[in-house]
Amino acid sequence: MHRVRETAVIGGNRYFGKRLIDRLLHSGDRVTVVNRGSAAPPAGAVHLIADRDDEDSLRSALGSRTFDVVFDQVCYTPRQADIARRVFAGRTGRYVMTSTVEVYEYEHSATPVREDAVDPRTVVVSLTAPWDDPDFLEQHYGEGKRQAEAVFARDPDFPYVSVRVAHVLGGADDFTGRVDHYAARIRAGEPIAVPVLNHPAAYVHVEEIADFLAWTGGQEFTGAVNANSHGPLTTADLCDEIVRQIGGKAEYQPVEVGETSPFSFVRSYVMDNSRATELGFRFRDSSQWVSQAIAETLGATAATTTNKDGR
Repeated sequence: MHRVRETAVIGGNRYFGKRLIDRLLHSGDRVTVVNRGSAAPPAGAVHLIADRDDEDSLRSALGSRTFDVVFDQVCYTPRQADIARRVFAGRTGRYVMTSTVEVYEYEHSATPVREDAVDPRTVVVSLTAPWDDPDFLEQHYGEGKRQAEAVFARDPDFPYVSVRVAHVLGGADDFTGRVDHYAARIRAGEPIAVPVLNHPAAYVHVEEIADFLAWTGGQEFTGAVNANSHGPLTTADLCDEIVRQIGGKAEYQPVEVGETSPFSFVRSYVMDNSRATELGFRFRDSSQWVSQAIAETLGATAATTTNKDGR
């Protein structure tokens, strides 16, 4: 008789986290969702309410439960990782942390970066930094993820995977507003601020990253793995597609110092996904889905605007 896999998801309230939960439920997993109670999980999932920043709260909510796989969608700091490592030690056979391409923010490479460009075992961890300060956390997003990986990596008995996710595009529920930023400026004929030297980056479609995370849960490898489509994209690639769909013209304003538009980078954020390929997952090329991704997001914006106008 087939044993039902016990899976937990920490967070997962929105975007590709929701899609991950749907995939796990569809595959027959018994899914437990742990969050602060801000949103109920899909029908069929067990809901535990806990503050993952509070070790006692997390232990109390979990009780004696054990899991085959835990997906941590909302681990942003080494302090959160340290709590999770203690609470889930001996409680799960596999711990999949959603990390980010931003861990490579200090890597100035002319070629796509492989996972070994950042070895979390060598990263200095500061549990006393002001990680509870939202401004500090926003300014140190990549560093927080890097140090969180380091906490897990330094426990040889903790079976962790860090999925370094590229910039995610697509979906009518894209809450980031980054595609809308460009579309608004193109419609208004306003310039788009970019670095003087604007570099490409790695991307992945929202559905594909949900597929990859779900697939990762059923594998046996550990450590870091890059998750991105083949074919990096530039700001111009994205804007050209937006122009194709809405008309107008994209005009760029190079900025030497100061704030630039989202998806414009002073360094390359292109990742090498060959490890994922060698492990058995085949990512698509970005050219296969970028038009769809832009259409999904712009379609949602148009619908929202129409609803606000009452038409």
